[in-house]
Amino acid sequence: MFTMNKVFTKNADEGYLLAEKQASHYFSSLYKQLSQKTYVTTLTNDFASWKQHHLGTNRLLSFFSRWEQKDDSQNYNKYIQWMEKKGKLDHYLGRSVSYIYMRDLGKTLYEPETKSRIQHVVQSLKTKLTQTSDSLEEKFDMSSLYRWAKKEGIESTFIWLIHKLKTVSLHIPKGMDATHAQRKLIKIIAGVVMHAIEEMEEDLLQKERSRQLDEAIRLGYAYGLTYPFIDDLLDSRVLSEYEKRAYSELIRTTLVTGSVPDLGEWKGENKELMTFIHSELQQAFDYIKVYQSPEKMSSFLEQSYVFFHSQEDDRMKDLENEKYTNEELFIPVILKSASSRLIVRSVLNTPEDEGFESRTFYYGIYNQLADDFADMFDDMNACAVTPYTYYLTYHDKRDDLINPFELYWTVISHLIHNIYHSDPMTCEVMLDRAINGLKRFKQRIGTKKYNEVMKVFTADITEFNHMIQQFVKKATDVDFFDKLLRDHIITTINSNREEQDKFIKTVREVRNMINPILKLPYEIPTSIQENSIVDAANYSLEGDGKRLRPIMTWVIGVDVYGLDMTAIHPLLKSLEYMHTASLIFDDLPAQDNAPIRRGRPTLHQMYTTATAELTGLFLTQKAVKEQASLDMFDPKTVLNLIQYSAQMTADMCKGQAMDLESKGKKLSLEQLNEMCFYKTGLAFEACLIMPAILAHADEKEMEDLKTFAYHAGIAFQIKDDLLDFEGESNQLGKLAGIDAENNSSTFVSVLGVEEAKKEMWEHYCLAMDALQEMPRHIPFLKHLLSYFVNRDR
Repeated sequence: MFTMNKVFTKNADEGYLLAEKQASHYFSSLYKQLSQKTYVTTLTNDFASWKQHHLGTNRLLSFFSRWEQKDDSQNYNKYIQWMEKKGKLDHYLGRSVSYIYMRDLGKTLYEPETKSRIQHVVQSLKTKLTQTSDSLEEKFDMSSLYRWAKKEGIESTFIWLIHKLKTVSLHIPKGMDATHAQRKLIKIIAGVVMHAIEEMEEDLLQKERSRQLDEAIRLGYAYGLTYPFIDDLLDSRVLSEYEKRAYSELIRTTLVTGSVPDLGEWKGENKELMTFIHSELQQAFDYIKVYQSPEKMSSFLEQSYVFFHSQEDDRMKDLENEKYTNEELFIPVILKSASSRLIVRSVLNTPEDEGFESRTFYYGIYNQLADDFADMFDDMNACAVTPYTYYLTYHDKRDDLINPFELYWTVISHLIHNIYHSDPMTCEVMLDRAINGLKRFKQRIGTKKYNEVMKVFTADITEFNHMIQQFVKKATDVDFFDKLLRDHIITTINSNREEQDKFIKTVREVRNMINPILKLPYEIPTSIQENSIVDAANYSLEGDGKRLRPIMTWVIGVDVYGLDMTAIHPLLKSLEYMHTASLIFDDLPAQDNAPIRRGRPTLHQMYTTATAELTGLFLTQKAVKEQASLDMFDPKTVLNLIQYSAQMTADMCKGQAMDLESKGKKLSLEQLNEMCFYKTGLAFEACLIMPAILAHADEKEMEDLKTFAYHAGIAFQIKDDLLDFEGESNQLGKLAGIDAENNSSTFVSVLGVEEAKKEMWEHYCLAMDALQEMPRHIPFLKHLLSYFVNRDR
């Protein structure tokens, strides 16, 4: 266990007691309002004005109000277009952006400067949503985000973040919700970036804007890591009870002393996981410390301690304990919901904003009660204690328990009239949000279960509830863009995960199908020569090859064009024979002089250079023979395919010749791209075009495939160059650093590491553009492209 200085501990606990006292005072005020039912009269009057704008009778409107909940981005687009046509889009985006300014930025909506900023954001977002035909997925996909980063001059930051998010995703253990973890981390980063942008001066120089955005993204990631790797991890059942206690003590020590203690020898089953998490969080914590003034760091540690302590209080509660007081149930909720938002601002080292801390403190419980209401059944299944799960469990046994649903409406009334001074826009936004939350909850759990829940939570406010349920049933224009975007992010993450799982499964199954058919049979030996060339060929073929090229052909041929899988076996074999032959030639002493290929000695090392040369030629001819064996297709079509293949092979030889001639020379980027296209891009093109030829695909589709292959091939080659420069030989399956040893001109030698990474992402974006131009949706190619730029070997 980790030990703490008693003075440090005392100071931290005193700070927590002060925060707890403030929360207790706030809770008492809310309890008094709830007891007197003042919120009922106040909100009934508010709703009387509100309903004039929301209780329409237009059935088409009601249909579209439900439409945006569907998991189809094309429907999202139609919904946006429909609102624009009806003149509703400005109001929709206005309430959405206003809510974000209140919730995430802690702003008041009645300040002239805030109104102006909100209007600016609304118009900018409206332009983005309406002036392109891209789907919502395309507007917020990886290539769009990279292009935004490029525009802001933070491409390197984006590349760094993608690598970090990938690493985190790979380390989310079973037993935790990976989708929730990713979404939450992205949301935190976006929130910190929003804070940073909000604080920027309008005349800020681009260089300084880029620096601040870079800092905000890195700080957002550093703080956001705490959600999957502290909050979610401790809530899960991944760690043993002993490990949870040890980890909690480590975190508490960090927040009390301001320094991360060494992990030491971790005692538990999750040593590897905890070693990674400790390392990543230590880097994150140290990064935050570098960018904080002493005063801000003190505030960060104080708010973090309050948040963690209140979370621990809730985490330790047992749903079977029927004796918790109202204070024990609600005060930690007030503390953790307020401190979590105050931390974001303290992380950024932003200037003081009068009233921000006060507004944020009072606002937090509103959002937390809304979230807990939405999640109550998930929390109940996890036996987690929240005000809602506890009330559901003991309301019929404990008359003294405060109804959290009533407290929720009390908080709304308090915020509107006591904190935001009865501001009309604040009232509009908060009532919209409340009704929208109930609509979404009802839709998710079903009417029957919803009514059962409402019966429990509204037993003492039947008249008020009757009014609310009429609004839930009939109100329109209460939806929010952030909810649409949230749904889209969740749908996209889940869809991508399903597609990626299918991609991995396809690669594995097709690879296993291809491997057995590649082995060449022995031929009748002569009196002089036996089967050494066949053995040499099979030695090369049996290496740990990825089989990407025949796999690509199988997917395009079978999945996309519906070709018979058995009928194209000869084509699959021919492509792997050609590719293996090219590797043999590439490894020769006269070319790269490589000692290792596919994790084993290269062919000329195992046999002789002459044997390797002949084996390469032998495999090339075997490839032609296989193509000529495509006897289930029209002969003229097969002849066209062979002619195309021969031309591609000749052009690839040109590429290798360019590579040899470039050794020791400084190529331009244009020359490098040309050489790369001939060396790598054409091979990928052939894998896509050959099955398209057999399927008689139209010219437009073939051109799109060629464009994709061109950019995907260059992206692949840049990643190869990066791996050769940065990778390890045992992981790559070939000798790292061979390009430098051979004085080869590569993207890394010409551009440097950072610029090479940017160039790779440029071609990623262009390849994605080509995919989106295709009439067919081919998820495999999207994930193949992602694999190209994210692979480790």
